[in-house]
Amino acid sequence: MKLVAYYSRGGENHFGGQKIYLEKGNTQKVAELIADKLGADTFKIEPLVPYSENYDECVREVVADFRNNARPELKENLESIDKYDEIYLGYPNYCGDMPKVVYTFLESFDFTNKIIHPFCTHEGSGLANSVKGLESVCHSAIIKKPLALKGSLVDESRDAILDWLKEE
Repeated sequence: MKLVAYYSRGGENHFGGQKIYLEKGNTQKVAELIADKLGADTFKIEPLVPYSENYDECVREVVADFRNNARPELKENLESIDKYDEIYLGYPNYCGDMPKVVYTFLESFDFTNKIIHPFCTHEGSGLANSVKGLESVCHSAIIKKPLALKGSLVDESRDAILDWLKEE
């Protein structure tokens, strides 16, 4: 079985050089397309205390998380990932890495012999160090070729996403 687990934040976002309000985060849009195409289960990774919808305040909160190497508590979590062989893991690039709440999720489970397909949205910094972070936490998993998509172009990236899924 397949699972699409992702963290995504709506609200005010940096988008193509400006700040705009997004009802649905870019990573969530990608996650929903992947889940639909694969017939996969989905799980939205959410912190118990959500980041601010204001972009600048959110950045301050995220930077504080990174300074403190925080592991924000999850709003809820899966009981187990045992039934999943493949996990499509989605996240935006925060400070050149996965958001700390994604680490909270990953550190909750044993990913031994699980296949992880990482996908990341960003506004210019690509995957940065996120795959290294993923490898450090899920060292016993099989990590496949990651996909990085510019968040402001997600709505135009359907073909790139489908091509990536075919490669896997």
